[in-house]
Amino acid sequence: MRFKLTELNGVTHEQDHQSPRHRQNPHYPCRFRHFSGNPEGFLDFHLTTPGNPAGRVIDIQASQPHPLAEQLFAGAWSACYSGAVGLAAKEKKVALPEGTHVEIEVDLGQGRGEYFLQARLTVFAPGADHAAVTEVAHLADAICPYSKAVRGNIDVVLNVVTA
Repeated sequence: MRFKLTELNGVTHEQDHQSPRHRQNPHYPCRFRHFSGNPEGFLDFHLTTPGNPAGRVIDIQASQPHPLAEQLFAGAWSACYSGAVGLAAKEKKVALPEGTHVEIEVDLGQGRGEYFLQARLTVFAPGADHAAVTEVAHLADAICPYSKAVRGNIDVVLNVVTA
Protein backbone atom coordinates (compact mmCIF):
# COMPACT_ATOMS: atom_id res chain seq x y z
CA MET A 1 0.00 0.00 0.00
CA ARG A 2 1.10 3.54 -0.67
CA PHE A 3 0.44 6.22 1.88
CA LYS A 4 0.68 9.94 1.49
CA LEU A 5 1.50 12.06 4.51
CA THR A 6 -0.32 15.36 4.72
CA GLU A 7 -0.12 17.99 7.39
CA LEU A 8 -3.17 19.87 8.62
CA ASN A 9 -2.92 22.28 11.52
CA GLY A 10 0.40 20.80 12.54
CA VAL A 11 -0.94 17.22 12.64
CA THR A 12 0.38 14.63 10.19
CA HIS A 13 -2.24 12.36 8.61
CA GLU A 14 -1.71 9.19 6.60
CA GLN A 15 -4.03 8.55 3.68
CA ASP A 16 -4.38 5.30 1.78
CA HIS A 17 -4.59 6.31 -1.87
CA GLN A 18 -5.00 2.70 -3.02
CA SER A 19 -8.52 2.43 -1.64
CA PRO A 20 -11.18 2.64 -4.38
CA ARG A 21 -13.25 4.89 -2.11
CA HIS A 22 -10.53 7.55 -2.24
CA ARG A 23 -10.49 7.47 -6.03
CA GLN A 24 -14.21 8.03 -6.45
CA ASN A 25 -15.63 11.50 -6.86
CA PRO A 26 -17.89 12.48 -3.99
CA HIS A 27 -21.54 12.96 -4.98
CA TYR A 28 -22.37 15.42 -2.22
CA PRO A 29 -19.26 17.04 -0.79
CA CYS A 30 -19.90 19.04 2.35
CA ARG A 31 -18.11 20.96 5.02
CA PHE A 32 -19.19 21.80 8.52
CA ARG A 33 -17.22 24.41 10.39
CA HIS A 34 -17.30 24.58 14.17
CA PHE A 35 -16.73 27.87 15.97
CA SER A 36 -16.35 28.24 19.69
CA GLY A 37 -18.19 31.06 21.36
CA ASN A 38 -21.74 32.41 21.30
CA PRO A 39 -22.68 31.19 24.78
CA GLU A 40 -26.34 32.17 24.31
CA GLY A 41 -26.87 30.59 20.90
CA PHE A 42 -28.93 27.51 20.12
CA LEU A 43 -28.32 25.40 17.05
CA ASP A 44 -31.20 25.52 14.58
CA PHE A 45 -30.86 24.25 11.02
CA HIS A 46 -32.60 22.14 8.38
CA LEU A 47 -31.45 18.98 6.62
CA THR A 48 -32.71 17.32 3.46
CA THR A 49 -31.83 14.06 1.83
CA PRO A 50 -28.99 14.16 -0.75
CA GLY A 51 -30.02 15.17 -4.27
CA ASN A 52 -33.40 16.37 -3.06
CA PRO A 53 -32.93 19.88 -1.66
CA ALA A 54 -36.58 20.78 -2.29
CA GLY A 55 -37.85 17.56 -0.70
CA ARG A 56 -38.86 16.77 2.83
CA VAL A 57 -37.01 18.95 5.33
CA ILE A 58 -35.72 17.55 8.61
CA ASP A 59 -35.60 20.21 11.32
CA ILE A 60 -32.81 20.02 13.86
CA GLN A 61 -33.30 22.18 16.91
CA ALA A 62 -31.07 21.81 19.92
CA SER A 63 -32.82 21.49 23.24
CA GLN A 64 -29.94 23.27 24.94
CA PRO A 65 -27.20 25.69 24.03
CA HIS A 66 -24.09 23.98 22.75
CA PRO A 67 -25.53 20.74 21.37
CA LEU A 68 -23.45 17.65 21.86
CA ALA A 69 -21.54 16.09 18.99
CA GLU A 70 -23.72 13.01 19.49
CA GLN A 71 -26.82 15.10 18.78
CA LEU A 72 -25.31 16.43 15.56
CA PHE A 73 -24.27 12.93 14.52
CA ALA A 74 -27.75 11.56 15.26
CA GLY A 75 -29.34 14.36 13.21
CA ALA A 76 -27.07 13.80 10.21
CA TRP A 77 -27.44 10.00 10.45
CA SER A 78 -31.21 10.39 10.67
CA ALA A 79 -31.33 12.48 7.49
CA CYS A 80 -29.17 9.97 5.64
CA TYR A 81 -31.00 6.91 6.96
CA SER A 82 -34.39 8.49 6.13
CA GLY A 83 -33.29 8.82 2.53
CA ALA A 84 -32.09 5.20 2.56
CA VAL A 85 -35.48 4.06 3.91
CA GLY A 86 -37.16 5.73 0.93
CA LEU A 87 -34.75 4.05 -1.50
CA ALA A 88 -35.17 0.67 0.19
CA ALA A 89 -38.98 0.93 0.17
CA LYS A 90 -38.90 1.75 -3.53
CA GLU A 91 -36.58 -1.19 -4.24
CA LYS A 92 -38.75 -3.59 -2.18
CA LYS A 93 -41.95 -2.09 -3.67
CA VAL A 94 -43.30 -1.32 -0.21
CA ALA A 95 -45.64 1.65 0.09
CA LEU A 96 -44.83 3.43 3.32
CA PRO A 97 -47.78 5.14 5.01
CA GLU A 98 -48.14 8.83 5.69
CA GLY A 99 -46.43 9.63 8.96
CA THR A 100 -43.51 7.25 8.42
CA HIS A 101 -40.45 8.66 10.12
CA VAL A 102 -37.11 7.72 11.61
CA GLU A 103 -35.81 8.39 15.09
CA ILE A 104 -32.15 7.85 15.91
CA GLU A 105 -30.79 8.10 19.43
CA VAL A 106 -27.03 8.18 19.98
CA ASP A 107 -25.63 7.82 23.47
CA LEU A 108 -22.16 8.62 24.73
CA GLY A 109 -21.21 6.10 27.39
CA GLN A 110 -18.20 5.25 29.47
CA GLY A 111 -17.01 1.85 30.60
CA ARG A 112 -13.70 0.36 31.63
CA GLY A 113 -12.13 3.80 31.48
CA GLU A 114 -13.07 4.35 27.81
CA TYR A 115 -15.76 6.36 26.08
CA PHE A 116 -18.03 4.68 23.54
CA LEU A 117 -21.12 5.33 21.42
CA GLN A 118 -24.24 3.24 21.15
CA ALA A 119 -27.32 3.88 19.04
CA ARG A 120 -30.95 2.95 18.54
CA LEU A 121 -32.58 3.37 15.13
CA THR A 122 -36.36 3.22 15.07
CA VAL A 123 -38.51 3.29 11.94
CA PHE A 124 -42.10 4.33 12.68
CA ALA A 125 -44.59 3.27 9.99
CA PRO A 126 -48.08 3.42 11.52
CA GLY A 127 -50.44 0.76 10.18
CA ALA A 128 -47.89 -0.85 7.82
CA ASP A 129 -47.01 -4.53 7.58
CA HIS A 130 -44.36 -5.12 10.25
CA ALA A 131 -42.42 -7.77 8.30
CA ALA A 132 -42.29 -5.63 5.15
CA VAL A 133 -41.09 -2.53 7.03
CA THR A 134 -38.50 -4.64 8.88
CA GLU A 135 -37.08 -5.75 5.52
CA VAL A 136 -37.02 -2.12 4.38
CA ALA A 137 -35.30 -1.04 7.62
CA HIS A 138 -32.56 -3.68 7.24
CA LEU A 139 -31.99 -2.85 3.57
CA ALA A 140 -31.82 0.87 4.46
CA ASP A 141 -29.18 0.01 7.07
CA ALA A 142 -27.16 -1.72 4.33
CA ILE A 143 -27.56 1.29 1.98
CA CYS A 144 -26.94 4.21 4.39
CA PRO A 145 -23.32 5.44 4.40
CA TYR A 146 -23.57 6.45 8.08
CA SER A 147 -24.75 2.95 9.01
CA LYS A 148 -21.90 1.48 7.01
CA ALA A 149 -19.40 3.76 8.73
CA VAL A 150 -20.39 2.69 12.24
CA ARG A 151 -20.94 -1.01 11.51
CA GLY A 152 -18.71 -3.01 13.81
CA ASN A 153 -17.63 0.12 15.66
CA ILE A 154 -20.64 0.86 17.85
CA ASP A 155 -23.56 -1.19 19.12
CA VAL A 156 -26.69 -0.40 17.11
CA VAL A 157 -30.21 -1.68 17.78
CA LEU A 158 -32.68 -1.46 14.88
CA ASN A 159 -36.39 -1.26 15.80
CA VAL A 160 -39.56 -1.10 13.73
CA VAL A 161 -42.83 0.25 15.14
CA THR A 162 -46.00 -0.23 13.09
CA ALA A 163 -48.68 -0.01 15.80
